[in-house]
Amino acid sequence: MLRKLLIWQLLVLALSGHAAAFSLEDLQGKTHRLTDYRGKWVLVNFWATWCPPCLNEIPELASLHDARKVVVIGIAIESGPSRKVANFAEAHGINYPLVMGSDKIAAQIGAPEVLPASYLFAPNGELVSYQAGEVTRASVETYIKNWKPGQPPEGR
Repeated sequence: MLRKLLIWQLLVLALSGHAAAFSLEDLQGKTHRLTDYRGKWVLVNFWATWCPPCLNEIPELASLHDARKVVVIGIAIESGPSRKVANFAEAHGINYPLVMGSDKIAAQIGAPEVLPASYLFAPNGELVSYQAGEVTRASVETYIKNWKPGQPPEGR
């Protein structure tokens, strides 16, 4: 456990102080770049259809995305076809863009060791928080409300 925490802290330190970058293609073929969302908060959420905690947070993330306060992008960690994820998204009311997980994405954003996992990027593109486990709309909104530019990144 201590090793995982140390690795995460090193990752956060490596990414802190400068903007991250990613380019992700969603299930509809639209490309999402972090630079496209300058001026907005972006939450990248790693999840899976077979993960009960992931399913619990879907309504929270959908509500957060609906409020237009945060751009939510879901990264599906699945071994099956993307159609399976698209059908699941439709059946479960997922209203935010979904991307199929890959090694390329892990290299751009990071590879979480648990699901769900969320990376929060500030409006300047800087990675400011990592959450292993479920997030709620309220927890994200509270973090954003209390965040100050230059504040060290946090993660757990």
